Amino acid sequence: MTQKIFWKNPYQTILNTEVSSVLIGGVITLRETIFYAFSGGQESDSGTIGGLPVLEAKKDGQEIYYSLPNNHGLTAGDEVTVEIDWNRRYRLMRLHFAAELVLELIYKRLAGSAKIGAHIAAEKARIDFEWKESISGILPEIKQAAHSIINANSNIISAFSDEENERRYWEVAGFAQVPCGGTHLKQTGEVGEIKLKRKNIGKGKERVEISLA
Repeated sequence: MTQKIFWKNPYQTILNTEVSSVLIGGVITLRETIFYAFSGGQESDSGTIGGLPVLEAKKDGQEIYYSLPNNHGLTAGDEVTVEIDWNRRYRLMRLHFAAELVLELIYKRLAGSAKIGAHIAAEKARIDFEWKESISGILPEIKQAAHSIINANSNIISAFSDEENERRYWEVAGFAQVPCGGTHLKQTGEVGEIKLKRKNIGKGKERVEISLA
């Protein structure tokens, strides 16, 4: 099983490691990794392994599989350098926390609302949830509350709730503790200013799009 350094240090951008296995179709696994694979709505990192572009990063159970060009020539035991696109990773981290912050504020404001989807990309994030009417009227209130937490620049704790099964959470003291296995910021202030936009995606469903100002 790949050791996931991106949880220990989500700010690390380069890692020297070893190829654990080579599978068919140019797929490999690593001894440890800083390269996040799509999970929980957060998109994969982009970058290289051994100087080769990662075409796909896929999580399956507790393992992560990386697809490289078919002619990569790597074998098990080879030393490789993993490098990620930091600008993309950092935007994903900022938007990920912003989206979860907004969702928690919606839960607190709209009792009985329930998330039905989410997607975190480097350009913007979205959260979808069940609610019986438009939330346009409360969106300014949600945005103000989010900025209050962001501007407080509080510490964000990120840790295991169940290490064996790789279950993790983030927590801001006095606000919320949320199960999540993504990559997280150290402090809320790193998010910066955000913009919120409401969309109707069907009867009884609401979407909020989050972007960085």
